[in-house]
Amino acid sequence: MKELFLLAAVICFGMAILKFYNARTAVRAAAHAEPSKGYLTLAPEAAKTRLDENPDIILLDVRTQEEYDGGHIPGAVCFPNEDILPELPLPFDKDAEILVYCHSGRRSAEAAEKLSGMGYANVADFGGIQDWPYETTTD
Repeated sequence: MKELFLLAAVICFGMAILKFYNARTAVRAAAHAEPSKGYLTLAPEAAKTRLDENPDIILLDVRTQEEYDGGHIPGAVCFPNEDILPELPLPFDKDAEILVYCHSGRRSAEAAEKLSGMGYANVADFGGIQDWPYETTTD
């Protein structure tokens, strides 16, 4: 009888741990799937998939022109973070999908925040080119 009680306790404890783990995983997944600050945060792999699937995505490199000229992701448009100002309209539709990157991820997060604050609804930040494992170009 004592063994059955111990077995039941272990099973209940195990189920409680699984429930806690599943709840925590769901919260993490939701944090990456839902815009936390008005824009999404993507891994470079997810950004690459989106770029491959949709050639109409606007790929913004928010580094300086000199940094851009030193190497950038093919198809990117250089639009420095400092030039993204609420009082100056951008030449993009408000509902266009925009992927933003910089060197390390700090400026791209700032740019994504500014763009979403300006009413751009489909903005995603995928960090820095230093983490981009795919092709770059100097053309």
